[in-house]
Amino acid sequence: MRKDLASRVVEWRDHNDYTNMSKIKTLIWPKVILFGDSITQFSFQVNGWGSGIADKLTRKCDVVNRGLSGYNSRWAKVVLPRILKSEGSADNIAAVTVFFGANDSALEDKNPQQHVPLHEYSDNLKDMSRFLATVGVPAGKVIFITPPPVNETAWEKECTLKGCPLNRLNSMAGQYAQACVQAAAQCGADVLDLWTLMQKDGQDFTVYLSDGLHLSEKGNQFVMRHLWQLLESRVAHLPFILPYWGDVEAGNPEISLQQ
Repeated sequence: MRKDLASRVVEWRDHNDYTNMSKIKTLIWPKVILFGDSITQFSFQVNGWGSGIADKLTRKCDVVNRGLSGYNSRWAKVVLPRILKSEGSADNIAAVTVFFGANDSALEDKNPQQHVPLHEYSDNLKDMSRFLATVGVPAGKVIFITPPPVNETAWEKECTLKGCPLNRLNSMAGQYAQACVQAAAQCGADVLDLWTLMQKDGQDFTVYLSDGLHLSEKGNQFVMRHLWQLLESRVAHLPFILPYWGDVEAGNPEISLQQ
């Protein structure tokens, strides 16, 4: 006769000597939280910068994508407490990236829903940094990321397809990038200034963008490379979780795997 589920679970537990689960040490993965707009949300796509960071941190840290397409810093400030609460203890957070500005910098007369005035954008970033500090994520664990430059020609084509006029300018994105850099300095946080770096020495920044606003594969590689330079020092101390398979005691694996 087929055994019922309860009896099979008991038999399996007894066979594997799981008689006192309270003595088993909990495995806790530290977290890197990526908080931002669509450029963050899309970062886990194939060859995305977020997935690249996650690959580098395999068996050391969970990389949590909390990108929200279309969001600006005004809305981000509202949802950040809910996002942090859902992640549990801040003690396990190794770093947080805050990547907003591409929507905030939309032209007010062309895109009033997403636009956030420059001074408010700056205040929102500082407010988010202060909130993170109050819940146990100090400025030293925070990395601000500025909006990238805008390829107006390519983005205008996208806008036309959607039936709207060009609603972003590279010069305006630059003002928000500068505000982000200044806010980071005032908060004591690091900053990745994509707007400046992608245009450094007059290089053709358009290769970093897929549609004039979002990142191309080359742009994702650029972000991952430069972000890792800032992130690595924050995670270098994290140990490899669970031993390498060749180091497991084959005859008595519990010795290796339950410490």
